[in-house]
Amino acid sequence: MGEKKIHSIVFACVGNSGRSQMAEGFARKLLPAGTKIVSAGTKPAASIDPNAVAVMKEVGIDISRQEPKLLTTKIVSEATRFVSMGCGVLDSCPVPLVKGKIEIEDWELEDPKEKDISFVRDIRDRIEQYMKDLAKKLV
Repeated sequence: MGEKKIHSIVFACVGNSGRSQMAEGFARKLLPAGTKIVSAGTKPAASIDPNAVAVMKEVGIDISRQEPKLLTTKIVSEATRFVSMGCGVLDSCPVPLVKGKIEIEDWELEDPKEKDISFVRDIRDRIEQYMKDLAKKLV
């Protein structure tokens, strides 16, 4: 019997205040135990988008204590998978430095910043589905 692979996943966007924070919340709930989960941004906001906190609370996940973090080369170099939320972050972050060493995917989600709550809910639901699909890949 082989050893179980430990995954380290980075969820990234520019502000690290909405999509990637919701992804981090879902990842903690849905991905295999022991998975290292980090969300970060190339230009982190001062705080998490209150609408992101609100819509995650609706599905029983509290992300209110999470904080935006700067995406660094160190964070990326320690990852086994890098997930961009779809905001051009792949063009402006250190991922190319480790391309080929980690799995990279782009979920192509529109930024919910300053959008109405129903739009944020739609993005949340899409992130949840992407996360469920990712969880199946990691088993």
